[in-house]
Amino acid sequence: MATIFDILAERRIADAVEQGDLDNLPGSGRPLDLDDDLLVSPEQRMVNRVLKNAGFTPREILLRKEISALRQEIEATPPGERRAALRRELMLLLVQVSGKG
Repeated sequence: MATIFDILAERRIADAVEQGDLDNLPGSGRPLDLDDDLLVSPEQRMVNRVLKNAGFTPREILLRKEISALRQEIEATPPGERRAALRRELMLLLVQVSGKG
């Protein structure tokens, strides 16, 4: 059930669209960036988005990017000592992301 505030907000947004006030916003006409991790709670995604917009990247996000890059490197590395070292590094990062490190 919509509240009076919901109705007023929707009306103001519709008026702004109709008057063209939202036509020249940054990112207008480009697809939305939907790279959010679906396994992260909506609240944490919102916090991450606010921090990202402020120019701050949470440690978990940096670790996840490192993990992704490391997995690609492992796949491209032939079996041997180097690949084993990369796997150990990957395990350490996974422990850190899980919060047990």
